Amino acid sequence: MTKLWQKGYHLNEQVERFEAAQNSVLDARLVRHDVWGSLAHAAMLLHIGILTEDEYKALQEALCNVLELDAVHEFVVKPSDEDVHTSIENYLATAAGAAGKKIHLARSRNDQVLVALRLYGKEQMHKVGAKLGNLCTTLLEFAQAHKDVPMPGYTHMQRAMLSSVGLWAASFAEALLDDEQLLSAAYALNDQSPLGSAAGYGVPLNIDRQYSAQLLGFSRVQNNVIYAQNSRGKMEAAIVQVLAQIMLDLSKMAQDILLFSTVEYGFFSVPQELCTGSSIMPQKRNLGVVELLRARTQTMLALQQQILGVVTGLPSGYNMDYQETKRPFIEALDLVRESLDMCSLVVSKLTVNTERVLAACTFELFAADRAYELAVVADMPFRDAYRIVGAEVTAQLDRHIPLPVESQEQLVARLKARSHLGGAGNPGFEQAQQRLAGAQVAWKERATVFKNAVAQLVGPCSVTLIEE
Repeated sequence: MTKLWQKGYHLNEQVERFEAAQNSVLDARLVRHDVWGSLAHAAMLLHIGILTEDEYKALQEALCNVLELDAVHEFVVKPSDEDVHTSIENYLATAAGAAGKKIHLARSRNDQVLVALRLYGKEQMHKVGAKLGNLCTTLLEFAQAHKDVPMPGYTHMQRAMLSSVGLWAASFAEALLDDEQLLSAAYALNDQSPLGSAAGYGVPLNIDRQYSAQLLGFSRVQNNVIYAQNSRGKMEAAIVQVLAQIMLDLSKMAQDILLFSTVEYGFFSVPQELCTGSSIMPQKRNLGVVELLRARTQTMLALQQQILGVVTGLPSGYNMDYQETKRPFIEALDLVRESLDMCSLVVSKLTVNTERVLAACTFELFAADRAYELAVVADMPFRDAYRIVGAEVTAQLDRHIPLPVESQEQLVARLKARSHLGGAGNPGFEQAQQRLAGAQVAWKERATVFKNAVAQLVGPCSVTLIEE
């Protein structure tokens, strides 16, 4: 296939493979997005009088054909093409004739790949936002169902104070809702069109960058053309840094589930169909999927660092180093979507072993309660009350004196006493539900704007436009 930069000589095959083999494989994920960018660019060229109506229609028909071929996995980006942009332009030159050779006017592969990655990022973040909302819904439903189930709270891996299963589950829902705010901020950062920046220095033509940005559903144009190129990798890193925050929360939840589902704790049970076995120990039910969730957080951190490492210290303007940010960006988005789905599945299948959780709420959990009681009822300085109770409890524990056991009703009454906002007796599920509902509406609105823009841009094509 003809390379867009071809000047009459043959590139060394070993160099060609080294530069393009991985890129061409990854670009199979970006065919639709490059077509959308090409349609917007062609429409802009028509808008400013560079293309005729017939030329634009020929390009639109040929680009729709590419979408149809891609939908059935028959549009192939070959290593000899170098990238999806070359593959599509070569196809257009064959299918649309002279019009196909005109489409590259006023753009570069540099702004093409920026546009494709921004569109890919938007599309994938819609999916991440939806899956994040699904997991929050699952966690809040679980929390609501177990809001009055007492559970030990831990510090330093030791029993500390009274908590509840509901409070535990809701803590992760609220963490993920904060992550959603970060995701929304990254979406806004990504939602600017670099099209028209060309190779990073614009073009000597009066193109309409705002027009093409609107056609693609971007909220604004990325103004400075040098910065548009310099932001390659920066936007991807910002998104992946948010995904890392999500994975950090999932890893903590994974660790808790692994710990609390051991025989020694026995707080939670997970059905057998979610567990794998041992090749030597017949009795084993291993929560391997949750262990992988924990481990894949490290994978996400490595992907984040790879992007940051590639872009560190690069000079202004395009450098081929940027090509190495594409794979970790795509992999990170895949990883977080799969992880969110898996967490939703595991949490939806969790069973709480109420008897074991209640039995773990031993009396030493209420040492601080006793100190607070002395401080308030006896009007005693808290530090004095702390020392009195500390001496009592330490003596009982050192002598192995049995501590009183409280009933479920007594434990629930203790939960209710923690009535301040966000406490076990007043966990504020409604507040979290409101935040979640607002976030879900916002993501649906963003997705609608994006889908409508692409649908209008593509026009007569009948293929599925946006991944669900």
